[in-house]
Amino acid sequence: MLSLQHLTKSFGDMKAVDDVNFDLHHGEILGLIGQNGAGKTTTFRMILNFIEPDQGTVTWNDAPFTQKQYDELGYLPEERGLFPKMTVENQIIYFAELRGMKRAEIRREIPKWLSRFEVKAKPNDKIKDLSKGNAQKVQLIATLIHHPQLVILDEPFSGLDPVNVGILREGIMEIKKQGAAIIYSDHNMDNVEQVSDQLVMLRLGKMVLKGTVADVRQSFGRVKLSLESNLTAEEVQAIPGVISVVPHRQALEITLAEEAAGHRVFDLATKNGYIPEFNQQPPTLEEIFKMKAGEPNE
Repeated sequence: MLSLQHLTKSFGDMKAVDDVNFDLHHGEILGLIGQNGAGKTTTFRMILNFIEPDQGTVTWNDAPFTQKQYDELGYLPEERGLFPKMTVENQIIYFAELRGMKRAEIRREIPKWLSRFEVKAKPNDKIKDLSKGNAQKVQLIATLIHHPQLVILDEPFSGLDPVNVGILREGIMEIKKQGAAIIYSDHNMDNVEQVSDQLVMLRLGKMVLKGTVADVRQSFGRVKLSLESNLTAEEVQAIPGVISVVPHRQALEITLAEEAAGHRVFDLATKNGYIPEFNQQPPTLEEIFKMKAGEPNE
């Protein structure tokens, strides 16, 4: 288990990370989210011992990291670090040997990983000749090939098309099934919602959300409603407890002041019988992210 307790770091007068606490168990994925400058990368760097916290502790399985454990974890930085003139095979070998793997073992593993991630390249192709997506896959392979028990991924899906995002996501889920603890950052809340078991949101270095995706969403109440009926937007807007109504295709997207207002909408919409759609849900993670990001500074 990875455990961060009261982690704090300042740079001059700026407090980049302010009393961050969370635990991440084996076989779980934690999404660390927040705007640029929220403290995500600083948190990663303290976990990795690249920088020391001013206060607080980082432990792995209830003890401080050993150098051997640091050497064995998997880290994909936001700033990609491949060598353009190297071949795909030599690039992966280089990083895997740094993690303690033997060259013969790496060579046996490379074809399996290239196939798993559908890399459109041969082992002897140069990195500089790869597309951005394939180069990113190669770096993720180099991050995972030694089967780390802790994986830190900083924007792993950045700039990828939906097909490649899906391929990489499946690979990450496979590592999770094998028992790895995975922490990653992403600005795409759909990815976070689909992949994460729990999430932490930072804002100006402070934690403003923490919990499972379902619990975080439910804590805001079922105040988002999609309605397809014979009611007009004006009729729905007049219902007590309705904040806003936005037409969207055949439906009306409705924001409620409270969950109970949904009953009033439902009763009016169904007074003449069947309606095609009534779907009352909590806000999406993207909507919650925007709400929390837009809160005034304390």
